Amino acid sequence: MHRPVMIEEVMRYLDPEPGEVIVDCTVGEGGHASRILGAIRPGGRLIGIDQDEEVLARAKEKLKDYDGLYTLLWENFKNLDSILKRLKVTRIDGALFDLGLSSFQLEAPARGFSFQREAPLDMRMDKRRKITAFDLVNHLAQAEMSKILMDFGEERWSNRIARQIVRARKNGPITTTTQLAEIVRRAVPDRNRYKRIHPATRTFQAFRIVVNQELEALETGLSATIEALAEGSMVLVISFHSLEDRIVKNKFKKFAKAGVLEILTKKPIRPQADEVRVNPRCRSARLRVGRKKR
Repeated sequence: MHRPVMIEEVMRYLDPEPGEVIVDCTVGEGGHASRILGAIRPGGRLIGIDQDEEVLARAKEKLKDYDGLYTLLWENFKNLDSILKRLKVTRIDGALFDLGLSSFQLEAPARGFSFQREAPLDMRMDKRRKITAFDLVNHLAQAEMSKILMDFGEERWSNRIARQIVRARKNGPITTTTQLAEIVRRAVPDRNRYKRIHPATRTFQAFRIVVNQELEALETGLSATIEALAEGSMVLVISFHSLEDRIVKNKFKKFAKAGVLEILTKKPIRPQADEVRVNPRCRSARLRVGRKKR
């Protein structure tokens, strides 16, 4: 079952009211959106964006009781400028980014996001993209692969892992998630294999970020969102690793320095212990909030 992360904190800071226009930039399966829709009726509108067509279908089913109050778009939030122009929306009253993968994405057999299930090495959120994780794993030069693992996975053993991948693919293509996870596990020194996170976690993160160009999209989409906010309105971002959180932190600082944004969270808000107990996947979530200055 999909559980929206930090839903009470989101609703408290976003504070949606009847008649407002709210953008859920990563609508996913509609968990946050359903609560927001309940708060903005009558007269409100939710614009839900997601680059994953499959989760949009699930969101539509979840939100069916609010038909007519929302618009769901198979899009990337980096294109928010053109999306709002197309919808003839000039100002928005709040925006939310939840940058985590949904339970459905992690558990869907064919998507290739998880090293815990055997699946093709895909990792595309938007299946219209041409490049998959298979292409990166099987065709990148060792040095380039090592750089990706360091830059986008902050992987300490990037050189060893890249070398092991290149060595393994000489015997034939690396085609599945479990193949890749085992190669990474063997590449990592014994003393580091049994720590809190799986040895392949950072490698999978790095390839997924590159396949989907996630950090570039966040840079562009967050700037466009802050520009589109009405005065006094909130932007909330839930990130799940330090690379995302650093972008959000620096972007908020930049707009604050320009006198555009007030930062409401000097340090990111973390999930409460009770929520982590029920939903362990949320343990790395970090929420930052900014308010457009009047």
